[in-house]
Amino acid sequence: MAVAGILNIPRLPLFSSLPLRKQSRPLPISIKASNSQTSTKEEEKPSFSSSSSSTTTATTFAPPPNFKPPEPKRFAIRPDKTWDVVGASLALFFRLGTGVFTSGYSASLVSEEEIPPGQYSLELGGSKLKETSKIGPRPEKPIEIYEFEGCPFCRKVREIVAVLDIDVLFYPCPRNGPNFRPKVAQMGGKQQFPYMVDPNTGVAMYESDDIIKYLVEKYGDGSVPFMLSLGLLTTLTAGFAMIGRMGRGNSYTPSKLPPKPLEIWSYEGSPFCKIVREVLVELELPHIQRSCARGSLKRQILYEKAGHFQVPYLDDPNTGVQMFESAEIVEYLRATYAQ
Repeated sequence: MAVAGILNIPRLPLFSSLPLRKQSRPLPISIKASNSQTSTKEEEKPSFSSSSSSTTTATTFAPPPNFKPPEPKRFAIRPDKTWDVVGASLALFFRLGTGVFTSGYSASLVSEEEIPPGQYSLELGGSKLKETSKIGPRPEKPIEIYEFEGCPFCRKVREIVAVLDIDVLFYPCPRNGPNFRPKVAQMGGKQQFPYMVDPNTGVAMYESDDIIKYLVEKYGDGSVPFMLSLGLLTTLTAGFAMIGRMGRGNSYTPSKLPPKPLEIWSYEGSPFCKIVREVLVELELPHIQRSCARGSLKRQILYEKAGHFQVPYLDDPNTGVQMFESAEIVEYLRATYAQ
């Protein structure tokens, strides 16, 4: 398989429409039965194979020696990661918080007695925050998106994923990545990102604005959020959002491809999640993102699963590791999968 070439960023006009393409034959990478409506029951994880020379079927994966998952520390920043978090937080300013809240989000302060014991809620003083949202139809199987962290067009699509609260199987496509960039060219005819495949409908497409329109019509209320409807201004501000982390999540770091995708609970608006996503992309590690922006019902699911809600949260089916804390997750990923 040829190593991917220079990134092909679409030229102006940015928003030329492309016709939807129905897949007439199975994709080279397929998803096995997998329900994107997350539940507390054990779920079958999709598996994949690669012809990359960096991957062998004999490879086994285990946690680093003497590894112990850290205790979660809410709103805490490890001192050596302060500037990483600050840089990642700049996106909130440029994008006005797009990707922080789910569609139809609303919140109100209520007394502690109004929230039943065992139900997730944010505590503020002597009150609790009651959050609701209006979510559209759920895809039966996770949407597949081929993208990379340092692309403003890809960021736009990740933001709508958070707003719609849909789960996505991300196939990272960093520059010089040997696995998934070539597969995009095989499936769609060119290396351009993002590239979306909906296994529920057979629809596949390039062009971020076309993808956004498709997702809101299929899995939302049909309306594109304001900050994603401004044309060139949307793309420019999505580019400015990456200034604080320029160059991160762009280029391939040699890695060992695991047999199963990792599972990450996160959302685009979180600077802590962004730091972890950068490394997942650089190591070209496929991962299912359980979207859980503010207002997501999946916050309760993670609360019940882990006994605590905090993101990012990593569940690695290849090693059995489950852990919080972004800085430690980054170290774990590099120790386990980097070559």
